[in-house]
This record gives sequence, structure tokens and C-alpha cells, in this order.
Amino acid sequence: MPMKSNILRYDWQPDEVLTLFHLPFADLLYRAQTVHRQHFDANDLQLATLLSIKTGRCSEDCAYCPQSIRHGSEVEEHALLPLDQVVAAARQAQQDGAGRFCMGAAWRSPRARDIQALLAMVEAVRALGMETCLTAGMLNAEQARQLRAAGLDYYNHNIDTSAEYYPEIISTRTFQDRLDTLQVVRDSGLKVCSGGIVGMGETEQDRAAMLQTLAGLQPHPESVPINRLVRVAGTPLEGADDVDGLALVRTIAVARILMPASRIRLSAGREDMEDELQALCFLAGANAVFYGDHLLTTANASVQRDRVLFTKLGLKTHHHLQSQDTTHIAKAV
Repeated sequence: MPMKSNILRYDWQPDEVLTLFHLPFADLLYRAQTVHRQHFDANDLQLATLLSIKTGRCSEDCAYCPQSIRHGSEVEEHALLPLDQVVAAARQAQQDGAGRFCMGAAWRSPRARDIQALLAMVEAVRALGMETCLTAGMLNAEQARQLRAAGLDYYNHNIDTSAEYYPEIISTRTFQDRLDTLQVVRDSGLKVCSGGIVGMGETEQDRAAMLQTLAGLQPHPESVPINRLVRVAGTPLEGADDVDGLALVRTIAVARILMPASRIRLSAGREDMEDELQALCFLAGANAVFYGDHLLTTANASVQRDRVLFTKLGLKTHHHLQSQDTTHIAKAV
């Protein structure tokens, strides 16, 4: 294993983060790659598959999301999937090589009657030997406790962007609501998955502030997804300008430097990326991807294309459930 010589910091200042963004490109990638190799095998890539277990009719107004009931997107809605369908999808993802199975439900927050179904899904997927992740909106402390007791490994709740730009993207919940949910998740003993999106009209300063917020969480999120906006017809951001690919690479590199021991996940937007851009993202410190032909409601790079790319780059993608303390896993009540 690489020597973990870097001391984790939680006190990055805005000027320090912007200075990283403004480094010459080669210097930034060298620094990010150096940090990466101190904490990870540089050729190790974690594969996670994402399934929408409940789609559409969300009461939130996130400007990027086609699942909002407030937008005119043509998304195929469906209620919470039955357990056997979720397990079948997880089993297929596992056969395709994914080590983590992420379940997404389009809710502002889950209701009491939804929790029992979610607990059953978590237990069943965990029983396959896969890591489990769930994103289902805001949680209260009891819901988080129940999910952890059922064996959930990670809870995803992205902060999306900077606190300053956030009101331009979402009005139905506050930035502080996001942070409060992350604290509830952390207090329950669950691992945290939280990141953001580039390409929503934000500035480089907003990207720096978003990463500074994430790097200020103690401990850092174990998983940090960096998404490139997928523009969907009917959403307020359908006409957003393309984000420069190198700006995405810079964002990943800075995330790697600020959060050395976290998995940085190259997430939405890979379908339209050239292989060379993805390779730069991996060189910058991304060491996880969403794997499978679909994300929640949008397309993803195909499994076959990914297999060819990973082989060309010499990336190792065989992952199994990490050994961990399982004494907390008990039948949820």
C-alpha cells in the first residue's frame, strides 16, 4: 500500500483553494497525482452502479433535475420499485463488475412508510456482498439510525455548488438544510458521499467554495462525486453553456488535493466525454466512476465502452465488499 504521508486538513482558506485552481495545468496535475499516490494505488478504480428506485414527481425545484414536478421534462415516472427488481438489478451490476450499488429515490425526504421498504432493499443488496449507498433526500436522525442498522454503508447527499450560488439553482431547500442532513448522516455512523456539479453557470470561485465546504467537513466525505452537468430538455438549465473539459479536470485535481483520502468519483456526464478527457480526469485523481448504461434518468457510458477504456488505461476494477466492523448491523426496528 502507498504510504499515507499527507496530513488531512480541514482549514483550507478561500485564497488557498483558488491558488490551486490557478496553478499551471501540469503543476496542478503533478501535485494531485503525488497526493493520490500517497493514499491510493494510482491504477485502482472503484465501480459503482446507480439505480433509480423511485423516479419523478419530486417536489423540489433543482434546476438541473428532470425529476422535479415543477419542470416540463419528459421523464418516465415510476413509484418505488419492488424488492425483487432492485435485487435483480444489483445482482446484474455485480456480475458486470460493480462493487458498490447505489439506490436513488426522488423524494424531498422519505416518509415513515417508505423507510421499511428501503431497509429491506439495503439488507438484500448487502447480502449479495456489495457495498450499499442510498440517496433519498433529507433524513432525520431516526431514519439514519435505522438505515445504518440495516447495513447501509454510504448515504449520498450532494451540496451541488457553493453556498453563494446555491439559491440560483434550488429554492425549495437551503444550503444549510444540505449540511444539516450530512451532519445527521455522519452522527449516525454512516459514511458520507457528497459532491457537486460543474457546468451550471457557476464561476471558478463557486467551484472553489464548494470544494472548500466539502473539505471543511470533519471527517472528509469518504466519497466525493464530481458531476458534469447533463442538460435535459424541460429543465431550467437545458440551455446552459458547455463547461470546458479542462475546468472539470482542474476541479477533480483540486478535490484530490483537498481531500487526499477520499474516493473522487467521475460521475454524470461521462457519456459525452472523449476517452482522452476521462484519462485526464483519472490522472487528476478521480478513482471511482458510475458504471452501467444508465444513471438515474440519463444515459451513461456503456459498459462495453468502459471495459475497453479501462483496459487501454491499465486500470484495475475488481472490487469486493471491504472488510469492516459489522457489529452494528442488526435487524432494524
